[in-house]
Amino acid sequence: MSDNYLTVIPTDPFWQPGRDAADRAAVVLSGMLPDDDARRGLEAKWHDGVEVVHCFANLEGISCPRCGTELEPGWWGDAVSQCCDEGFSTLMVTVPCCDAETSLNELVYDWPMGFARFRIEVLYPNRAWLTDGEPASLAGALGHPLRQILIHL
Repeated sequence: MSDNYLTVIPTDPFWQPGRDAADRAAVVLSGMLPDDDARRGLEAKWHDGVEVVHCFANLEGISCPRCGTELEPGWWGDAVSQCCDEGFSTLMVTVPCCDAETSLNELVYDWPMGFARFRIEVLYPNRAWLTDGEPASLAGALGHPLRQILIHL
């Protein structure tokens, strides 16, 4: 059986909200879910350090934000491993295509992914992407811009 998550993370991988802001955002997200089954799968999570928030089976490619060249999965994996070995104290890398310095968090992920110390996720959300004004409402409740990720395991 496969698992699906609707996950939202701050756009700044190192930022974490206070408990009150996280609770407000969880309430707002709960109201965007279609039923009680989806609401039971909602959870806010704090992490001591930055973690990769990977979309897994949904990933179609990773590209350079500067020149648009598609990056090799092996290069990306090595870059993430190196940053992980350093405790994700930085996410800065030099892309092999054009030698630009950028953040792993700013690479162009098709489907979206990111890095975060905080997330709100919904296991089996019974819906797809947040749409229209939903991301803005949720970001307002959280107090920080966010990125949404659909995870399929």
